[in-house]
Amino acid sequence: MTSSASIAPTLLLHPADDVLIARGQLLGGQQVHGITVRGLIPAGHKLARRAIKQGEPIKRYNQIIGFASRAIEAGEHVHTQNLVMGDFARDLAVGVDVQPELPRQQAQFMGIKRANGQVATRNYIGILSSVNCSATVARAIADHFSLQRADSPLHQHPQIDGVVALTHGTGCAMDDQGLGMQVLRRTLAGYARHANFAAILIVGLGCESNQIEALLKAEDLLPGALLQSFNIQNVGGTSAAVARGIELIQGFLPLANAVQREPCSAEHLIVGLQCGGSDGYSGISANPALGNAVDRLVRHGGTALLSETPEIYGAEHLLTRRAISAEVAAKLAERIRWWEGYAQLHGGEMNNNPSHGNKAGGLTTILEKSLGAVAKGGTSNLVDVIEYAQPVRRHGLVFMDSPGYDPVSATGQVAGGANLICFTTGRGSAYGCAPTPSLKLATNSALWQRQADDIDINCGEIVDGSCSIEAMGERIFQALLDTASGRKTRSELHGYGQNEFAPWLLGAVM
Repeated sequence: MTSSASIAPTLLLHPADDVLIARGQLLGGQQVHGITVRGLIPAGHKLARRAIKQGEPIKRYNQIIGFASRAIEAGEHVHTQNLVMGDFARDLAVGVDVQPELPRQQAQFMGIKRANGQVATRNYIGILSSVNCSATVARAIADHFSLQRADSPLHQHPQIDGVVALTHGTGCAMDDQGLGMQVLRRTLAGYARHANFAAILIVGLGCESNQIEALLKAEDLLPGALLQSFNIQNVGGTSAAVARGIELIQGFLPLANAVQREPCSAEHLIVGLQCGGSDGYSGISANPALGNAVDRLVRHGGTALLSETPEIYGAEHLLTRRAISAEVAAKLAERIRWWEGYAQLHGGEMNNNPSHGNKAGGLTTILEKSLGAVAKGGTSNLVDVIEYAQPVRRHGLVFMDSPGYDPVSATGQVAGGANLICFTTGRGSAYGCAPTPSLKLATNSALWQRQADDIDINCGEIVDGSCSIEAMGERIFQALLDTASGRKTRSELHGYGQNEFAPWLLGAVM
């Protein structure tokens, strides 16, 4: 970004760029940077800095975001009507931007230490369904403990944040040894082991493909005082199953309530990075500010989890340049190739993303969206690449393969151990992710003014010129520590989190 504090009508992100970004709506005939605007250009959208010939590459962030589908005049709106995808070589340049490790810093938050060494940011009891058929029972059990009820038993157990039922639409009519079942079981097991759950109840029907016994065995989960399960068919049907579940949760309460917060190193934070409802400002304000906060977190020994593989497509070379080894870079390249084949198999293409809302906000191609999305990962070294819902085992910036669909992606991150989520949005996504608190970051001030009830931090101040990326990054980092210490986010106050559990559905439904 330009360093001028004055509010110019447009932003020039790099001297080599072919486009300017409109700070507000531009009108035909208006003069910006010595260029006459040709027609109406919405806020967050692009206008050409120069005349561009048909077939020429177009750059933003000094990176190619597509090619001109026809000749474009200086001052013209650059968008779907004249900018398209195209193939071009990308130099992966493995490791050329790897940075030396900086001296460790020692921030703390008030966390909950578990007996196994994990550290929690929340203290929930979870109810997981093995199959869609047990979802209604699981929800009925959780409803009995709702804090909205005057007679909820949780009112006598103030250290418990809630009892949540996390249900899904699968678990049967699938190969019980196939990839889809492996991913579902890995996801459920990740939640069962999550630090933010003090105790877990798994509810099944009894005849499903995803048998509870097989799930426990495949994922090395050991039943005990804080991990119980049963099948509806074995206990006498719906009413008996709800009563049995309530009885088991009642037994969890004293154990789950016997915790207190204490100072913990920031090295125990694993922050899942999400962006949804992106717009033309995402890669200018909220995403790079979050990236700055990520760099701070990494310097304190913490971990950030970048995901959404279809939304780094075309920008993967910016990550491989920071990969600590050829092996890590190769893992990322392999996941990109998998996604190309996966999209082709289902008759799609990687540029099916951006969504309608993304395009309305100024993003034209997946290349442009990805370049902004990658900024969430800051400048830290890429230390590992893992598959969906696999546990995070390295400190630093880690990439988890996932779809770009936010609920599915975040579900995988939480299964991997994320105990915080940071979610940037330019269009106004409504989202939460129990048992992990989710901080929402607005990319522009218009959204903040319109939907502040859902947003925790306004990064639109960067676009307005009233705050720097550095200062906003520090604000986000402090908000992470405060949230990890127990401060409720807007999505938590609204009760988001149970309905957004969405494991990645892979393979044939038979």
